[in-house]
Amino acid sequence: MSQENVEMVRGIFERRSQGDFRAGTDLFDPHVVLVLRPEFPDSGAYLGPEAVAAYTRGFLEPWTHITIEADELLDAGDTVVVAVRQRGVGGASGVQTELRYFQLFTFRGGKLIRLESIRKRGEALEAAGLRE
Repeated sequence: MSQENVEMVRGIFERRSQGDFRAGTDLFDPHVVLVLRPEFPDSGAYLGPEAVAAYTRGFLEPWTHITIEADELLDAGDTVVVAVRQRGVGGASGVQTELRYFQLFTFRGGKLIRLESIRKRGEALEAAGLRE
């Protein structure tokens, strides 16, 4: 099942790279949780598909252009670790930005139960039970 999870996440990022930020919502468990660590704006936990969707809408709103791509995907059993590259142009400022971080996608029974964003690679690997 773990390689299948990697392929599902790869598909999500392929669709996101084309601007489809609803990609993967069909995989959400009814109790999915999105966790943003304190180093991220709007940090905290968002419980349920509606809360995750509301967060995502708010996140996307200030950008005139944004891309979110997967640079690397690592299989960690029920979890897929993704090295993310986010590029955007701020709507108000016009400033171009680039941010690199990691996301953990955790599955159970074919459903996405947890998403977590982490800034540092070592912390992401540790959270997924892997070592550098």
